[in-house]
Amino acid sequence: MNATTDPTRDIVFLIDVDNTLLDNDGVIADLHTHIEAELGEALAARYWAGLEALRDELGYVDYLGAVQRLRREMDPLQISDPRLLQIGRYMVDYPFADRLYPGALPALQYLQTTGSAVIVSDGDVVFQPRKVERSGLWGAVDGQVLIYVHKEHMLETIAQLYPARRYVMIDDKLRILAAMKAIWGARLTTVFVRQGHYALDTEAIAGFEPADITIERIADLSTLTWTH
Repeated sequence: MNATTDPTRDIVFLIDVDNTLLDNDGVIADLHTHIEAELGEALAARYWAGLEALRDELGYVDYLGAVQRLRREMDPLQISDPRLLQIGRYMVDYPFADRLYPGALPALQYLQTTGSAVIVSDGDVVFQPRKVERSGLWGAVDGQVLIYVHKEHMLETIAQLYPARRYVMIDDKLRILAAMKAIWGARLTTVFVRQGHYALDTEAIAGFEPADITIERIADLSTLTWTH
């Protein structure tokens, strides 16, 4: 993390990762296919059920933790199954760079010509940083990466790390954008990226105020003008 004590910036862009810069739905589809091919339908179903249980318990998705959870639930003969080790290796070595949305890296480069770009993602402290690094996003923002369980609860900390006169939050989840807007008000411009299953779920987004700006794909960021 390259948080700095430099004078307050004019504008800081805060950018989500999953289904904003990176096609996480595609990643999950690949995981489903791989896990079922390795373990079979029954054990794969137990893995995904365990993942959801962990999500409810922890507040975030812990893919690697769910592998360990599945291992604990197996009988003594099953826990030596090398396929479990292969699943973990598949996850940490996944080619995340191949799942970046078209135009994601140019969009980050464009934002950095206007202000400071900071990745702000929800997730765990092991797998999510690995995803950000292997996708090339870590280097694209010069290590300015923040990962929290619930980023909308961390605005005061974000502002201390990256002080700015105004912020732009770019995310595929209207719920998070609305929550941040309610706290920061006019200080924050929200950009809703209509990518991924959350963004396209009309029932899920119906109860939230529209974002300040809506775009259909992350590449469209490069068409927006940010005046000082």
